[in-house]
Amino acid sequence: MSDDRFDLVVIGSGPGGYVAAIRAAQLGLRTACVERYPSLGGTCLNVGCIPSKALLDSSEHFAHARGGLAAHGVRVADVRLDLPAMMARKDKVVGELTRGVESLFRKHRIERVHGHGRLVSAGEVEVSGEGPGRRLAAARVLIATGSRPAALPGVAFDGRRIVHSTDALALERVPARLLVVGAGAIGLELGSVWRRLGSEVTVLELLDRIVPGADAASARLLQRALERQGLRFRFGVSVRAATVEGEEVRVEMAPAGGGEAAVETADVLLVAVGRRPCTEGLGARELGVRFDDGGRIEVDGHFQTSVPGVHAIGDVIAGPMLAHKAEEEGIACVERMAGQAGHVNPDTIPGVVYTWPELAWVGLTEDDARERGREVRTGVFPFAANGRAKAMGERDGHVKLVADAATDRLLGASIVGPRASDLIAELVVAMELGASAEDLARSVHAHPTLPEAVKEAALAVAGRTIHL
Repeated sequence: MSDDRFDLVVIGSGPGGYVAAIRAAQLGLRTACVERYPSLGGTCLNVGCIPSKALLDSSEHFAHARGGLAAHGVRVADVRLDLPAMMARKDKVVGELTRGVESLFRKHRIERVHGHGRLVSAGEVEVSGEGPGRRLAAARVLIATGSRPAALPGVAFDGRRIVHSTDALALERVPARLLVVGAGAIGLELGSVWRRLGSEVTVLELLDRIVPGADAASARLLQRALERQGLRFRFGVSVRAATVEGEEVRVEMAPAGGGEAAVETADVLLVAVGRRPCTEGLGARELGVRFDDGGRIEVDGHFQTSVPGVHAIGDVIAGPMLAHKAEEEGIACVERMAGQAGHVNPDTIPGVVYTWPELAWVGLTEDDARERGREVRTGVFPFAANGRAKAMGERDGHVKLVADAATDRLLGASIVGPRASDLIAELVVAMELGASAEDLARSVHAHPTLPEAVKEAALAVAGRTIHL
């Protein structure tokens, strides 16, 4: 093995890892990034955020052409699905972005090391793969290995009939009947894709609602919109087992509170019940790195683990498993290594469900705030009263703001409606800067635009909505 010395070795090239490597290089650190897969970008770029959004956009176009254009005076006949072309476009988007990360590595002189990285000491990473191994000496190591789809007991993935999110991005044909286990972001997004393309989709959820953690009223609005699109929901259901019999999957399920089991069949079963940290084979436990009860690496305020010189970010530590959270943690972590004041505010990390309409939120929900003993005022404005949304033909959803009753400071926001993923950014910035609802209400918003609904919701906090 050859000896190589670096200021920082990053294990994992997902959004957290590659962004941390780029920022480290900008700060003058000699940096290497170890990745075991052929392409850079991790789950997000290769089999997660990016390909799923490509399919969501393509399937939206297909559904709109079939049923939404006539209202705009656009007559389209004989609309047909070309699934191979749709998948090829998705792969092209992925390829362009992963090659873009490779270009950024070359630009910043980051050494890409292909293979499986394993900690052999606080300052050494052993890389093994198909070729000769290497041992990298590092002043610091950053673990950014991400997560993988979680499985259910009694349900074994086969990649064809019983699938996880990665498999569901590459089905060779549209399943006639799709069962989705899990009503979180992944299950709803992929369920939406295949419903638009023609599947009969039923979502099974252990709890009594979709998108746990989001504002309850906003989640109900989204559920009703998805039901109008043809998705069906069954709540309070526990999946016990699944077996493939011929060309079908037999799914055994029972009421979550106990009761008689039932069996339902489908062409494909998608298990979307969350993700688990990828920490196996890292050598971290053997080195003495502490883990919590959920299998996540424990870190301090500087993202350092219990072993000095070893840091961790992203899905392997506590917090929401989101690409943008990992990116910000990666930047903050290496900036602190360089003596700067890197910062991540956990209260302003937005969450998004990229269905149509979209659901986005940040900060505290109304229920969360009240459970914490906060006295709050809320402001709600429906998109049905927004001029631009009406012009677009989009009337579902609302903007909901939660503000402290005494100070008027924004505590949280929830948006369900068109382009909610874009609109939430204004609320993130406002909360990061400590803005009040009055600050938003006094800010000029161009007319006619969707963000005017944010301004009107801010006005509603004080009971002075104009357009409702």
